[in-house]
Amino acid sequence: MASTETEPVTIVFTWDVKPGRERDFEEWAAGLHEVATRYAGHMGATWLRAEGSRHRYYTVVNFADQERLEGWLNSDERAEWIERVSGIADEHWQNTTGLETWFNLPGESVPPPSKLKMIVVTFCAVYPLSLLLQAFVTPLTNGWPLPLRALTFPVIVIPLLTVLVMPGLSRVFRRWLYPIGRTHRPARPGR
Repeated sequence: MASTETEPVTIVFTWDVKPGRERDFEEWAAGLHEVATRYAGHMGATWLRAEGSRHRYYTVVNFADQERLEGWLNSDERAEWIERVSGIADEHWQNTTGLETWFNLPGESVPPPSKLKMIVVTFCAVYPLSLLLQAFVTPLTNGWPLPLRALTFPVIVIPLLTVLVMPGLSRVFRRWLYPIGRTHRPARPGR
């Protein structure tokens, strides 16, 4: 019996932009983003620009499942947009589970943060969520069977960590996590 369960998928694109074509690329990126948001399963995209390198950009794209991601990647509309950027930027991409994007950017030679730093940042993310769950959710689930009570923590915490908390903390702590001069900052397509 085949499983009908699906899980969100993240893909990271690296764009090497030709010097002097950054504005053209950012305008193109804004248009591509607008088109992608109309595709079923699109769960958002984050555009980043490598600090210290005006010519490298990243897009972290989230889709509801692999099938919908492939629908977008193989669409004629996307192919047309990729053709438009020819001569402006070169595209490279890597599928991820989402967890490794908390602490590194594929395609960069930036060394990952130490395990101790990753533990500290993860603790800063999980501990407050755990306190909030213990204070507000656990009392509501006291009468539930243990397996169901235990399920509430991962069902609530994992999506929050992956989508909101860890990306935010990684940005807040980027100067501590990464060597000086090798950090990244968000790019704003269309500006």
